Amino acid sequence: MGERSTLDGDDFETYVAEPAGEPRGGLVLIHEIWGLVEHITDVADRLAGEGYLVLAPDILSRAGITPQVGAELLRLRTSTDREEQARLQPLMRERMAPAQDPAYASWAVAALRGTVDHLAASDGVGDRIGVLGFCFGGSYSFALAAADPRIRVAIPFYGSPPDEATVAEIRCPVLAFYGDRDERLISGLPAVRERLAAAGVDFTAQVYPGVGHAFFNDTNPHTYDAGAAADAWARTLALLESELSSSGGAIAR
Repeated sequence: MGERSTLDGDDFETYVAEPAGEPRGGLVLIHEIWGLVEHITDVADRLAGEGYLVLAPDILSRAGITPQVGAELLRLRTSTDREEQARLQPLMRERMAPAQDPAYASWAVAALRGTVDHLAASDGVGDRIGVLGFCFGGSYSFALAAADPRIRVAIPFYGSPPDEATVAEIRCPVLAFYGDRDERLISGLPAVRERLAAAGVDFTAQVYPGVGHAFFNDTNPHTYDAGAAADAWARTLALLESELSSSGGAIAR
């Protein structure tokens, strides 16, 4: 089990999950819009069990979505009470408003780069660093890969890439996961493929039939799909092993 702590130089908490032995590499794990809730810390522990040093920074508490607020929002999202469900969207818009500020996005990317600094300085990690994220965190996985050449592999689950100019800065393989019932992301996927291909990004989109957004979140009974989640997990571990198993670093800019 990992633990939450404030790492040196940071003004936010990070969940740190350490492997039992020498790290196979280091991972930045970026949470969903619910914040650093139990689902994300569980994924961090699972990745640590596979041999990776995992840092999962809490970058949404700064915008007002603490783990406690996120857990309540997720509870409303999964509630069968229609009145509670009706409360969710207005509350989400209110709570997420600070995170839409461009100044917040700049801070978040800088905070994530600082998390990469911590991994790079950790014993046994070296230049073997990747990023993995879900939803909000999937989008920021793309953004971090574009902003930091030390990222050797990016694995966004149901995230949106940044603008075309920023995408061109990605220099690592990207494996992105989607459900074909996630209408907003699927409708935009052909354009995403074109943009990334034009930028020369090694991009693979794995689309699962019959599932929607957040299919990997096993704390959400309305969205979780065990088959898709298991396959995505196997593909994730295989790519991490392939890209982080040796030294060498990311492609130079």
